[in-house]
Amino acid sequence: MLPKLIITDIDGVWTDGSMYYDQTGNEWKKFHTYDSAGVLFAHLQNIPVAIITGENTEIVSRRAAKVKIDYLFQGVKNKTQIVETLIESLGISFEDCAFIGDDINDVGLLSKVGFSACPSNAPDYIKQKVNYITIKSGGQGAFREFVEYILSTNSILDLVVEKAIHNQEKSN
Repeated sequence: MLPKLIITDIDGVWTDGSMYYDQTGNEWKKFHTYDSAGVLFAHLQNIPVAIITGENTEIVSRRAAKVKIDYLFQGVKNKTQIVETLIESLGISFEDCAFIGDDINDVGLLSKVGFSACPSNAPDYIKQKVNYITIKSGGQGAFREFVEYILSTNSILDLVVEKAIHNQEKSN
């Protein structure tokens, strides 16, 4: 199934789940650059990407803007409810969506979408609820692997990679 919307959590998927604080009150998150290619690959197939996270930080807003995320929802308590509203506005169903999450607050949505996944370092009780477990851990390119897996199972990964390479060569 080629989804019409790809949804991702952030902490534990795009990051290793750690939250760093310094003595002056600054918060830090480490993102892996590999995941930005996952967004690029989705966009090359005209598949929008949504980030839905329980946290609410400027860090995530900046990362989402940089990689051109289509929909960003932060501070979300009920991810399923937010997605229900989003898919209604897009005229699609839960079955048309793919979601990668890693923890308790993702379980409801993981069970409703057409294709679900989690990073390899997610808890076992989350792994039991998904269609696919990435080889990579959260914060190590798990989102990109998730997107590449979707494209590969639809026999279009090579085409999308070639398109990305061609676009890169044109821009140089």
